Amino acid sequence: MRLRVVVPIVVLVALIGLLGYGLTRDPHTLPSAFQGHPAPALDLPSLVEPERQVRLSALDGRVGLVNVWASWCVACRSEVSELAHLAQQTGVPVIGIDYKDRRDEATNWLRRFGNPYALIAFDGDGTTGIDWGISGVPETFVVGPDGQIQDKIVGPVTAEIRRERLMPLIRRLRGQAAS
Repeated sequence: MRLRVVVPIVVLVALIGLLGYGLTRDPHTLPSAFQGHPAPALDLPSLVEPERQVRLSALDGRVGLVNVWASWCVACRSEVSELAHLAQQTGVPVIGIDYKDRRDEATNWLRRFGNPYALIAFDGDGTTGIDWGISGVPETFVVGPDGQIQDKIVGPVTAEIRRERLMPLIRRLRGQAAS
C-alpha cells in the first residue's frame, strides 16, 4: 500500500525536476560533436561561380562563421541583416553553405533579401551538411583561428545572440590568436 503512494510521488518529483531543467536550457544551443574539434572539411562549388571551389581554408587562420541556409527556409530571412551587421562590425568573414537548394532559387533569394556572405558554397545534395551535423537550417558555426569549431547556433542569429554571444566570443578568440 505504501509503495502505491511513494512511487507516483517520486515519479512526479522527477518529472517536475526534468521539466524545470529543460526550461533553463537555451533552445538555440545544441551541443555539437565538433565543438572544440577541427571543423569538418568544406570543399564545394561556389553558388555563384560553379567552376570555383569554396574551402574553409579561405578563412586563412582568422575567426569566421559558417552559416548554413536555404532559399526555402523562412527563418533564414530573419537573420540576413544580423549576419551582415556582424560581418560589418567585426570584419569576420561569413561563409554560407546553401543547403539542399536550387541555384536559381538561391540566387533570387540573395537578390531579394541581401547577401551577407563573403563566399557561398552550394551543397545541393546536402552531403556536406550531413558531414557538419546539420539538424536543420539555419545553423551557424563559429570557427576559431585554429580551425576548430568554437560554438554552434541552431536557428536564426538574432540581435541578442549577435550582441551577447557572438560578439564576446569573437573578441575572445581574436585576443587568444594575438597572444
